Amino acid sequence: MEQVNNLELKDETVFPDDAVLRKALAESFGAYQQLLGLFEKHGLKHEWRYYKDGKAWLCKVQKKAKTVIWMSAWTGYMKATIYFPERYVEGILGLPISEEARESIRNDKNVGKSKPCTFEIRDETVLKDLETVLIHKMTVK
Repeated sequence: MEQVNNLELKDETVFPDDAVLRKALAESFGAYQQLLGLFEKHGLKHEWRYYKDGKAWLCKVQKKAKTVIWMSAWTGYMKATIYFPERYVEGILGLPISEEARESIRNDKNVGKSKPCTFEIRDETVLKDLETVLIHKMTVK
C-alpha cells in the first residue's frame, strides 16, 4: 500500500471545522477526536490558525500561555509534534513509551536547538505514548 504524505488545509479561506477535518483525516478522524479529549483531560486549549509562512492551517495546543503541541493535518492522518530543548532528550528516551516511539524521536532531526517528538495520529494506539510525552512536557521548565 502506498503511503500518501500530503499536507492538507492549505486554503486560507477554509477554516478546519469538523466537516473539513473529517474529509482530510478520513478513518483517523476518530483518533483525532480522542486526542482532543486527551487535551481536555489535561486542561489544554487548542486553536487552529492559518500561518502564512507555512501556507497552511496549524493547530497550537497550549497549557495557559505555554505551547505544548503543534498539529498539522495530512492526507489520512494528523501529525502532532512536541518540541523539547536538547537537554531533555535523554529524559524523554527514558520514559515508558514504545520502542517505536523512542526510535522515531531518536531519528527526528533537531529544529535549531530543539528536539521534535512527532506522532502520526492514524489510530488511537499512539495516544498512550503521546500522552506520556505530553505529561513530561508539561512538567519540565
